[in-house]
Amino acid sequence: MTKGREERLGKGLGALLGEYLDAEAPVDAAEIRTVRLEEIRPNPYQPRKEFQPEELKELADSIRENGLLQPLIVRPRSSGMGGWELVAGERRLRAVSELGWQEVPALVREVDDQTLLVLALVENLQREALGPLEEAEGYKMLGESFGLTQGEIARAMGKDRSTVANTLRLLQLPPSVRSLLADGVLTPGHVRPLLTVEDQVRAGELARNAVKGGWSVRQMEEEVRGDQRRAKSKPAPKGRSQDPMVVALQEELRNALGTRVILRYGRKGKGVIEVPFLGPEDFERVFLLLTGREASEVVD
Repeated sequence: MTKGREERLGKGLGALLGEYLDAEAPVDAAEIRTVRLEEIRPNPYQPRKEFQPEELKELADSIRENGLLQPLIVRPRSSGMGGWELVAGERRLRAVSELGWQEVPALVREVDDQTLLVLALVENLQREALGPLEEAEGYKMLGESFGLTQGEIARAMGKDRSTVANTLRLLQLPPSVRSLLADGVLTPGHVRPLLTVEDQVRAGELARNAVKGGWSVRQMEEEVRGDQRRAKSKPAPKGRSQDPMVVALQEELRNALGTRVILRYGRKGKGVIEVPFLGPEDFERVFLLLTGREASEVVD
C-alpha cells in the first residue's frame, strides 16, 4: 500500500470508526441533519447479505420505545445523482423503515469507496454479524476492487495476514460445502481440511457425512487424511481414457448436483446418466435441484 493511500485509509478509519462503533462517543448535535429515507441508497459495499427478521424486530421495538439513539452516517451520492448513500447503520435503516418513518437523523461525511468498504467490514466484524463467507467476500472485494494485498487488508482490518489468507481460501470450497458453511451447520474449522480434497464431489460427501455424524474438527481432519491415503493406494483404472468433453460435462454435473454423477456412453451416441444419492434426505435434495420442486409438493 502506498504511503498516500495508507494515510487516506487511516484518516478515514480514525475519523469515522469512533463515531459509530463506540456507543459512548459524543456527537455534536449541530452536525446532525434530517434526511428523508427515500433519498438514502444502501451501501453498495455492504458485505452482510443476511439480516435476521427477529434481530430487526428487536431493534425496531427498541427504537419505537427509546428512539434512535445514534444517527445514521451517510455520504453524498455521485455528482448529479442527488440524495445520499449509506455509510453506516444498515440495521437501523431497515428497522426505521419497518416502523414507517419518513425521515431519520443522519451525519453527513465525505468517504471514498475504499474506506466505505473497510468501515462496513469493521462495523459488522465488531458486532460479529458477518458469516465467514461474507467476511471472505469482503476481503476479496478489497483485493479485486482496490488492489490491496493480503498484508494490506490484514493491517486495515487489524488482523493477522494468515487469518485473512485462510478466510479467503474458504471461497475455493465447492458450492455444496459453502452452502453448509453459510447455513452454520459446519464451522470454518470443519471445512478447511476439505480444501486439500481435489475431488469436489468427494469433498461435498465428506461435508454431508460430517453434518450427519456430528463430527468434530479433529474427526474431519482424520477422515480427510484417511480418504487421501486410500486414494493413493487405489490402483489406477484400466482401459481407454474418456473423451475430454465427456469428462468435462460429467464434472459440471457433479458440481451442480453435489453427487458423484457418472456418464456412460454406449453405441450410436446413446448413454446413461447415473445420479447416486446417499439416502432419503439426499434424494430429496437432488430431486429439488433437478426439478425445482420440493418432494413434499409431489407426495402428500
